[in-house]
Amino acid sequence: MPHTAGKRYAVVSCHVERLLDDECWRLLSALQERRPGGLAVAALLRPPDEAAGEDEVEWVQRARVASARAPLGLHTHFVSASHARPAEADPQHAERVRREGELMRAHGLEPRYFCGGGWYMDEDVAGVLADLGCADCTGTAFRPAYLARGAPRLDAREPVWLRLRDGRRLLELPATHSLGMAARAAAGTLPRYVHVYFHDTDLLSRSRRLALSAALTALGRRCEPSDLDRVREAAADAPTVAFADAWRGSGA
Repeated sequence: MPHTAGKRYAVVSCHVERLLDDECWRLLSALQERRPGGLAVAALLRPPDEAAGEDEVEWVQRARVASARAPLGLHTHFVSASHARPAEADPQHAERVRREGELMRAHGLEPRYFCGGGWYMDEDVAGVLADLGCADCTGTAFRPAYLARGAPRLDAREPVWLRLRDGRRLLELPATHSLGMAARAAAGTLPRYVHVYFHDTDLLSRSRRLALSAALTALGRRCEPSDLDRVREAAADAPTVAFADAWRGSGA
């Protein structure tokens, strides 16, 4: 369903890094069921890490429950379960994304969205996502403060198609607000497109949990509540830019 012309709209996604942590899962489940502000909380899941001894069977069971509540996606940690962003580019990063996407599909899960751990992206990874039919959520409208100066990232403020060197296209649905940014902006000036992201571990803090709920409730009053599936449909005619033109380094 297209969005109302000229109306501000909002979506929210969670980078789920501890799906097998019982308390994280309980809190995320409750939030997805409650849908504060009328917003469906998309779950972008880090797959189970065999080296960390994580149980794939239980992971799949919980992933299926999450997928029944809201849009589902993949959140790759490129180094390990506890280390998201790699130090440098490597063709193995793209292969890891392909392998994890195919693992989810082998279990009947359809990851329609992706966010690179530590906001990592490169054009090889983008090509794999295009092949998998995913939309990407790794782009941001701001530079995350913890990124080292010069660390490259995708820069975008609204949905846009990224054109790769070989002509393939990848839909970018960038994050515009962290949890803290959303809490501060909920009563202030908002852009036409608002995409709030947070981590499931944020829910372990009562103060952050309450701040998130309040921010989403306020956004639901001021924006048209939406979800990634509706945004994806509405973005079919979004503008196209070269991947290289959205790529930012040197502190930008």
